[in-house]
Amino acid sequence: MENVRQWRLIYDQPTLGALNMAVDEAILAAVSSGDVPPTLRLYAWNPACLSLGYGQRARDADLDRLAERGWQIVRRPTGGRAILHTDELTYSLALPMDDPLAQANLVDSYRQISAALLIALNSLGAQAQANRAEGNMTQVTNPICFETPSHYEITVEGRKLVGSAQVRRKQGILQHGTLPLTGDIARICDGLVYPDEAARSAAKADVHDRALTLEAALGIALDWQTVADAVAAGFAQAFDLTLIPDELTPPERDQVERLTAEVYANPDWTFRR
Repeated sequence: MENVRQWRLIYDQPTLGALNMAVDEAILAAVSSGDVPPTLRLYAWNPACLSLGYGQRARDADLDRLAERGWQIVRRPTGGRAILHTDELTYSLALPMDDPLAQANLVDSYRQISAALLIALNSLGAQAQANRAEGNMTQVTNPICFETPSHYEITVEGRKLVGSAQVRRKQGILQHGTLPLTGDIARICDGLVYPDEAARSAAKADVHDRALTLEAALGIALDWQTVADAVAAGFAQAFDLTLIPDELTPPERDQVERLTAEVYANPDWTFRR
C-alpha cells in the first residue's frame, strides 16, 4: 500500500501582525530542519494590520492615519507590496527544500499552490482562475499588492482575489497569501501616503476596479471557518495528502517569542528602509 503524504495543519486564532509573522518564520525554521512536517497554517489578524513587503519602502505607510484607525504595521519576510490584513483568511505553507513542490522553480510552485486554492474557491462557488502574468513585473512601483500583477494569482472576472508572496531559504520555502473575505477592499488606501485626497480617491477607485473580496465574488458572506475548511480540503486534494490538525511545538513557541521581540515587533526591522 502506497504511503500517503502527511502535512501538519494549524488553525490559528486571530492575533497581532508581528506575532503572525514570527509564527510563520518559526514554522519555516522548524520545517526546514526536519523537526516538524510540512505545515499549512490558516490564520487571521487582530487588530487590522498593514504589512509591507520585505523590500518595500516604509515611507509608503502613513503612520498617523494608521494610528488614528488603530491599525498596526509589520514588515513581512516575503516580498511584494502592502496589504491591509482585516476581515480575511491568511494561509501560509512551509516546506523543506527536498519536497517536490519546493524543488519546482518559483513560477511553477506558484502555479501548483494556486491550483489548490482554485479547488477551494471553486468548491465555494467562485468562478476563479489563475494565469501566468504578462509583462515585466520587476518595474512595478505601485505600493498596493492587490494592484500589482504576479504569476498565477487568483482572479475572478479579471479582478484579483488572492495575493501571495514567497521566500526561499537554503533549507526551505515559505509562501503565504491573503484572501479578503468581506468589507471594503480599498480600505488599504486610508493607511498609505498620497500627495492629496484626490490621489487617494483615485487610488481607491483603481483598487475597486482591480480587486475584490470573496463576498463580492460570491454574492454572499461566508464565515472564516467555512473558508478555512475549504482551503484545507483544496490543498489535500491538489497534493494527494492527509492534513493532520496540530499546534506549534514548544521549541517553535520559544522561537516565536524571540522573533517577535527581536525582529517583527522591532522598529529597526519594520523601518529598515
